[in-house]
Amino acid sequence: MIIRHLTPTDAESYRTIRLEALKNKPEAFSSSYEDEVDFTVEKYRNRFSNDHTYTFGAFKGENLVGTVTLLCETKKKIKHRATIVAMYVMPNQRKLGVGKALMNVAINKAKELKEIEQVYLTVTASNEPAKRLYESLGFVTYGIDRNGLKIDDTYFDEELMVLEL
Repeated sequence: MIIRHLTPTDAESYRTIRLEALKNKPEAFSSSYEDEVDFTVEKYRNRFSNDHTYTFGAFKGENLVGTVTLLCETKKKIKHRATIVAMYVMPNQRKLGVGKALMNVAINKAKELKEIEQVYLTVTASNEPAKRLYESLGFVTYGIDRNGLKIDDTYFDEELMVLEL
């Protein structure tokens, strides 16, 4: 397995795995499949072209099997913060260390960036495997967003977590 920073040339592969993630685990993301299904490959290319977002991909051979994004704040008062979003590992690659490897790369990138002091993430409160992973990396829960997500008529609580660097 190789993990690397994604570039605009990875946009098509990223779009494929992103739509799969949104379709198969809708409760894990604030975006929905319906929100992004019409996004062009070009829109994803642009996401990889700015200087405050770092998206990493895990590859098995040529296949993109997992992703994570570190989003750095740009406003002066909150430039010491970054947020991890869009974390996803394909089901057949789970429990093999892919998620932990992706998270470690994102955390290490945050540590490289001198301004970043805290890394935040949000996880569906019922997603025990993900919570265990994040806790094993030093994240702690600082709050619960009750009914943070609503899919059709079902609500999901979200756990708010932070890692102090």
